[in-house]
Amino acid sequence: MDSKFIVIEGLEGAGKTNAHRVVVDTLKRLGISDFTFTREPGGTPLAERLRELTLNNKGIGEEKVTDKAELLMFYAARVQLVETVIKPALARGSWVIGDRHDLSTQAYQGGGRGIDAELLQALRNTVLADFYPDLTFYLDVTPQVGLARARARGELDRIEQESLDFFNRTRARYLELAKGDNRIKVIDATRPLKEVSAAIRHQVEAWYAEQQ
Repeated sequence: MDSKFIVIEGLEGAGKTNAHRVVVDTLKRLGISDFTFTREPGGTPLAERLRELTLNNKGIGEEKVTDKAELLMFYAARVQLVETVIKPALARGSWVIGDRHDLSTQAYQGGGRGIDAELLQALRNTVLADFYPDLTFYLDVTPQVGLARARARGELDRIEQESLDFFNRTRARYLELAKGDNRIKVIDATRPLKEVSAAIRHQVEAWYAEQQ
């Protein structure tokens, strides 16, 4: 089987770290041994600098990052990662497991920020063209549950400090997008960890069998 690009998505506190572990462990049992791990924004020296600019609470002195500047920095970081890390890894046969990808931007900047969907689609098409993940897991939690988990693990970044309404809009857009794309698997991440892990494992195994 050709190498694949699998992405883990979700609101803050959705359990992406556990999902990442379950996906990798399941693929290893299925015989996959070569992995490349990415995160967005980030994953290259340039993309990590852009991550710091977009997520750092302190910002750039007193200057506020505007919504469209944030959007463009996310896409700059993404195209750098895709072209210099993800595509080369896939070409050499490595399976890429990503912590977030373009679906995050469609949900957070499109849903949360309310940026025009046509602008988002135009940017996506220009920057990524026909490049999509082969499989995406969206871990669905309510913002109340997710943010409580995120606060428990430490200081929140700039976006994590947004309002509850922001995250409700983000979640709604995630669910809307997932409904129209069979490459996106929705996992109820409010359930006990053991049940969430079992659901992810089952989805990976079923998807893998379909690829044969």
